Amino acid sequence: MKDNEREREVDRQLEIMGTGSTVFYGKEELRPRLVAALSEGRPLRVKLGMDPSAPDLHLGHTVVLWKLRCFQDLGHTPIFLIGDFTARIGDPSGKKKTRPALAPEQVKRNAETYLEQVGRVLDVARAEVRMNGEWMDALRPADFVRLCSHYTVARLLERDDFAKRYTAAEPIAVHEFLYPFVQAYDSVVLRADVEIGGSDQTFNLLMGREVQRAYAQPPQAVITHPLLVGTDGVEKMSKSLGNHIGICDPPEEMYGKLMSISDALMGDYIALLSQGEWSDFTAEAQQVRVGEGDPFALKQALAQQVVERFWGKDAAQSASEHFRRVVREKEVPETVVEHAVSVEADGTKGLLNLLRELGFAGTNSEGRRLVIQGGVRIDGEVVQDPALRLVPGRSYLLRAGRRRFARVILRGTPPREDVGAL
Repeated sequence: MKDNEREREVDRQLEIMGTGSTVFYGKEELRPRLVAALSEGRPLRVKLGMDPSAPDLHLGHTVVLWKLRCFQDLGHTPIFLIGDFTARIGDPSGKKKTRPALAPEQVKRNAETYLEQVGRVLDVARAEVRMNGEWMDALRPADFVRLCSHYTVARLLERDDFAKRYTAAEPIAVHEFLYPFVQAYDSVVLRADVEIGGSDQTFNLLMGREVQRAYAQPPQAVITHPLLVGTDGVEKMSKSLGNHIGICDPPEEMYGKLMSISDALMGDYIALLSQGEWSDFTAEAQQVRVGEGDPFALKQALAQQVVERFWGKDAAQSASEHFRRVVREKEVPETVVEHAVSVEADGTKGLLNLLRELGFAGTNSEGRRLVIQGGVRIDGEVVQDPALRLVPGRSYLLRAGRRRFARVILRGTPPREDVGAL
C-alpha cells in the first residue's frame, strides 16, 4: 500500500471508529499506531468488557457490540472480555448506593449465556474471548497493592457518582474503589490499543490509559457511546429496572416492546441501533421530531428492522402481523401455548405464583403491580385481586399485558371447601 493510499485508509478507518460516539479520546495518538499496524499487517487490539451481572443482554448492550463488530470488519482483533471477576465486585458506575456483589455460581451461570447472545452480533469464531478471572484470581496481594499505588483517592473521588455519594454522606465501600483498578489492569494484560464502552464508563476507561502508562504501555484510545434509554423513556435500559428489550426476547415480544416506546425516543433508537446502516430512517425521524411525517409507520419500520436483525425477515413479518391482530385489533393469537401446572398444597394455585412460573413476572411484587395496574386478564376479564387463587377442573386463558398469552390447565384435586378461588 502506497503512503497516500495508507493515509486515506487511516482517515477512513478513524472516521468509522468515531461514528456515533460521544467522545473519541486519544484519536491522534491512535493515528500513528494505526499507520504502523496497516504497514506491518498487524491488527489493532480492541477491547470491550461486559460483566455477567444478569443472564440476558439487551439492545442497550448492542450499541457497543456493533461498534466492536465495525472494528472486526475493518480487520482488527475484537476482544470480548467477560468480567467474571469484576462482576463479583459489582460495578458502582452510576449507582447511588453500594451494589451487592454476585456469588461466583451466579456469575458462572450468567456468563454461560453470553457467548451465544454475543454471537448474534459478533463473529465469535474470529474474536478473542477472555475472562478477567484468568489473571485476577492469580494476582498476588503484593501485585494488587502495586496496582493500587498508581492512583490516588482524590482522583477516585473526582468520579461523578463517587463525588455525589461522598458529598451526600452516602456510604462508599472500599471494594468499590477497586473496580476501576481491575478494569484498568485488564487493559494492561490484554495490551489493548482501543477500549469501547458506554458514556457511564468514561472514568474507568480513561483510568485504563493512566494505568497502562504506569506499566510502560502506550495508552489505549477510548471510544464512548451514548446510553440507550429504556422503554420507560427515563432511565437507561436495564433488566433490573424492567425497561429492557432483550436480544433473545421472542420476536413478537421484541416487536411489541419497540412499538411501546414514545415517539420522542425514536430518533435516539434509530441513531444508536442503526450503526449507520439505516440512513433512510434518519430523514423520517427528523420529520417526526418536528411534527411532520407518520410516527406510527416509522415505529413499525424500526420494530421490523430490529426484529429482522436478530430473528430474520420471516420472523419480523410474523411479529408485525401478530402485533396488528393481537394488540391493535385486540384478538387472541391463533396459537396460544398450553401449560399444564400443578396446584399447591391447598388444592388451588395462587395467581402471583402462576405469573412467576409462566415467566410473565420475575417476582411476586412485579406480578402484584401488573395486576393492580389492570394488566392481567383471565378469560377476557380484568383481574383486580392479586390474592386470587385458581382451582383445577377447567382451563384458563391468561393474558398478561398486551402481548403475552397462555392457556393454563391446572392439575390436581379441587379443594373441598370454598377458599375464595376462581
